Amino acid sequence: MSAADRLAGLHARAFAGQGRGWSADEFADLLASPLTCLHSAPNGFALSRLIADEAELLTLAVDPQQRRQGIAAALLAALEADLAARGAARQFLEVAADNTGARALYANAGYVETGRRAEYYARPGGDRVDALLMEKPLARG
Repeated sequence: MSAADRLAGLHARAFAGQGRGWSADEFADLLASPLTCLHSAPNGFALSRLIADEAELLTLAVDPQQRRQGIAAALLAALEADLAARGAARQFLEVAADNTGARALYANAGYVETGRRAEYYARPGGDRVDALLMEKPLARG
């Protein structure tokens, strides 16, 4: 199984019921880019894109059966350290307003809400959920 296949499968499990998971082809394209930064563990991964001194967290996924064990926090911290060492001054992200677990993770990691996109995410069944925009300065290495 390729890395892209593994990431796509884990992403689909992590975001089940929240919309379409990313395909293996989408992950393969991201992994082929020198702008992409990936940190992975057996049960999760964090993926970001770095352009100049700004990083964007594209996705962070942990197997639902392995949540609440500190995996996401550890992946996020490792990713941030790597990005800072590569020259990133800050990282941005978007998170669904109804994703209370992720919102708590990001707040505990020092991210602050900087904006909102109304009804940004589509949910199965037609409901729409706001996207919260968050940002964190990174200590440069």
